[in-house]
Amino acid sequence: MLWRLIKFLFWLALLGGIALVAYAYVGPIFFPEDFDPPQEEIRLPVTLEPGE
Repeated sequence: MLWRLIKFLFWLALLGGIALVAYAYVGPIFFPEDFDPPQEEIRLPVTLEPGE
């Protein structure tokens, strides 16, 4: 009985991994908004001291 549970969990983890990889490859085609980076400009002042 325990062996069947271990096999089931193995196959479930394998299918989950395959689904995750498939989502990573196919996801940007069907859900492009989820994969776009935020589009905002960030400006920060930088002070450089001479001699360093």
